Amino acid sequence: MRETDQTGDLPRILLYWYDIHARQMPWRVAPADRKAGQRPDPYHVWMSEIMLQQTTVAAVRDYFTRFIDRWPTVADLAGAEDADVMGEWAGLGYYARARNLLKCARVVVADHGGAFPADHDALLKLPGIGPYTAAAVSSIAFDAPRTVLDGNVERVMARLHDVHTPLPAAKPELMTLAEALTPQNRPGDYAQAVMDLGATICSPKSPACGICPWRDPCLSRARGTAAGLPKKTPKKPKPVRHGTVYLAQRADGAWLLETRPDKGLLGGMLGWPGSEWLDVDKDRPLGVPPVQGDWRPIDGEVRHTFTHFHLMLSVQVGAVAADAEPSVGTFVPPANFRPSDLPTVMRKAFDLSRK
Repeated sequence: MRETDQTGDLPRILLYWYDIHARQMPWRVAPADRKAGQRPDPYHVWMSEIMLQQTTVAAVRDYFTRFIDRWPTVADLAGAEDADVMGEWAGLGYYARARNLLKCARVVVADHGGAFPADHDALLKLPGIGPYTAAAVSSIAFDAPRTVLDGNVERVMARLHDVHTPLPAAKPELMTLAEALTPQNRPGDYAQAVMDLGATICSPKSPACGICPWRDPCLSRARGTAAGLPKKTPKKPKPVRHGTVYLAQRADGAWLLETRPDKGLLGGMLGWPGSEWLDVDKDRPLGVPPVQGDWRPIDGEVRHTFTHFHLMLSVQVGAVAADAEPSVGTFVPPANFRPSDLPTVMRKAFDLSRK
């Protein structure tokens, strides 16, 4: 990209746009309020950034509000029961984030007196905080000139500079370009402004170039290449795994549930006992029922997609005796059973069994 005098004005132009068009979010301090002296709560910034990883703003809003209402401070969260936090997280996906949320809160309370450190390197040492989250907390919560590079910012930079190197190989180049624009003045607002620009105007499909505050210096707009950027290396097809889950219910209405191991998929979450999830060509793994009972298969199957594979589950439902002794798991009384506490794939199995 040929640098121009206008390029040096890009942060100022974008901040002017942001002051007018900033999205309203429950964790965000509006530009006018920030100018009036209100500071972002690092706890809110951190919580929102962890929740927003690989998740949309629309999906996160209600979760964030519930978490903050239930645990208003990081000390409240640090003192929470693991099962309560995992239950509130259910449905948000990527459950390692919830485990790290608790670990991080407890380290902040134990080692930092209940206050998130302003130092970027200290943030990087906290559980579950990587380079992106550390940069986001540093810039948004503490107004440090750190560069935040998420998918929205990558797209904006690729189009602004007409970068055709496909992702993920383009990440270092896009980071360098983004760093060159990060201002010393209002870096926190600027970081949020670039993300808002990507989310609302420089969108993946049909970018609204005509109303973009950066339309004049944008090389991809001038060259007609914006719609095809950023380029991405084609992904390999996801494999399909198969398995079976067992939904056992006693006559008193209690359901048999197990807490999954802390490590691995759905770690620490409640779930139905079942078989392993295996790559198979024909015969699906049935496993062994976790308790004796009158078992019957449910028509249909559960389909769910994880990051690295598709999952197809058969569902078996069993009526079991009041004195049944399961090989795994614990019977949960009806008063303590909430389907909403189950991760999405397990809730899909429950919903299928109700049809």
